[in-house]
Amino acid sequence: MSDLFDEYPMLIFALESLLALFLLVFIVVWTSSGKKKAARASSKETQKPQEPR
Repeated sequence: MSDLFDEYPMLIFALESLLALFLLVFIVVWTSSGKKKAARASSKETQKPQEPR
């Protein structure tokens, strides 16, 4: 394994950047799904049942 990194030293930077990109996307998706769930819950609470006319 160390021979691979000795042969291609920039490989470690490429792997680290891919990991950082994956973490960024994961955090954005995680937080945006939480906002959607909270918005759905609050919209259900604020909606009043409509009375038939």
